[in-house]
Amino acid sequence: MKSLSIVIPGVILVIFGIIFSFQGQGMIGPESSFMYESEEWIDNGMIISMIGVILILIGYFVEKKKLT
Repeated sequence: MKSLSIVIPGVILVIFGIIFSFQGQGMIGPESSFMYESEEWIDNGMIISMIGVILILIGYFVEKKKLT
């Protein structure tokens, strides 16, 4: 159960990272947003998604270690 508290924020970060990346590419979001078609937010979105994936992996390995 402890790993779930690590995995859930990881999943949320991955989702936000994808949204930010798409907004940086100009695929979603209002054109008036400072994030719209901004290369900086494409990079930020990918970094946020990677942090989320790392959290998910940490949660997975914590759970796996707990079971052994």
